[in-house]
Amino acid sequence: MQVWQVAALGTPAHQAERPLPTPEPGQARLKVAAVGLNFADLLMAEGKYQEHPTLPFIPGMEFAGTVDALHPATPTTLKPGTRVAGFASHGALAEYITAPAAQLIALPDSMSFQQAAGFQIAYGTSHLALAHKARLQPGETLLVFGAAGGVGLTAVEIGKRMGAKVIACARGPEKLAIARAAGADILIDSDTPDLKAALKAAAKPWGGVDVVYDPVGGPAFSAALSACRPEGRLLTIGFASGQVPDIPANHLLVKNLSVIGLYWGGYLTFAPHVLTDSLRTLFQWFAEGGLRPHISHELAFADYPKGLELLRSRQATGKVVITL
Repeated sequence: MQVWQVAALGTPAHQAERPLPTPEPGQARLKVAAVGLNFADLLMAEGKYQEHPTLPFIPGMEFAGTVDALHPATPTTLKPGTRVAGFASHGALAEYITAPAAQLIALPDSMSFQQAAGFQIAYGTSHLALAHKARLQPGETLLVFGAAGGVGLTAVEIGKRMGAKVIACARGPEKLAIARAAGADILIDSDTPDLKAALKAAAKPWGGVDVVYDPVGGPAFSAALSACRPEGRLLTIGFASGQVPDIPANHLLVKNLSVIGLYWGGYLTFAPHVLTDSLRTLFQWFAEGGLRPHISHELAFADYPKGLELLRSRQATGKVVITL
């Protein structure tokens, strides 16, 4: 089968041939139809991610396709030909992949492979962060940084579905318009000269921010601290700015704030059922017409490097999806 492969950290991925994988007990093999790209793919290839796969490795974390084969010792209701979505720490950018059958989710008839491939990590991260970690409540105020990006846009959408008032922060009018279409109530350009003052002014009529969703890091996190009301919760999702913020513990103490970390993929190792249960809820919301995935670019398998560059240069809004 054809795959994309990273042979050395910090060097471009290249196409290669590998043997077709054989499913082990508990696994299914899928013929991959689409793969969603994530900023983590970029970091992993540079050796800057939390996980460091053994070299050479196949990148790609979320995928959708058709069940091709099952190990005889795999207890599942899935059958060959079933359309499913799944996720892994890496290995999706290949014509076939094996995965635990218990973690695969059958697709609603109304969902395309491209939508499914770009759905899981972005929506799953935001749902787990807002519902499971921050316990966002109806009527609370949610501030979302990177609000037109892969995960930020889903946080706007899910926050509104959960009944929150949403302040969206993104760069430029085009990206802010996308956040507005997803349901944001207030828009703030991240290039505003005094971001701290803009955030405080936006949140003041609502008494301050209850939950901050931050996949960006850097100065934005510090600016958000001043906009939080007492007992605010700040979710650290990632550091797309390249800067890990220093957290002033004295500010947390004085305002009784909580900083909550979320590494979505980490649940694969210690509580995969938490991810699967969250995703089943999200797929149901999609089937009911409650979620509208935004894919800014669909690229061919051969164009994977172009997809990474779209992420690196922040040209993408929503998701970038590779089709096979």
